[in-house]
Amino acid sequence: MLIVHVFVNVKNEYIEAFKTATIENASQSVKEPGIARFDLIWEQDDPTKFVLVEVYRNKEATLKHKETAHYKKWRDTVESMMEKPRTSIKYINIFPDENGWG
Repeated sequence: MLIVHVFVNVKNEYIEAFKTATIENASQSVKEPGIARFDLIWEQDDPTKFVLVEVYRNKEATLKHKETAHYKKWRDTVESMMEKPRTSIKYINIFPDENGWG
């Protein structure tokens, strides 16, 4: 599994529009066979900060995801809503493993 945390700082006036666009993208993303999980989380203390938690079954799935129409639409829609360019950190899971065991 490959886990990607995408950090997004949204301009205050675009918070609701960003949530709407991102939920639409996430709803389509979870239908992709290579995606195990796709979460949108919102910082409690700063409503302009979000994290997308994307869990892919393998690296190839990340590449396929970036070629989908829903991802491209999201990317183009939210780019101007961001206070600064988004950043990401990639992780691999240690526990549980792909079978749900340690």
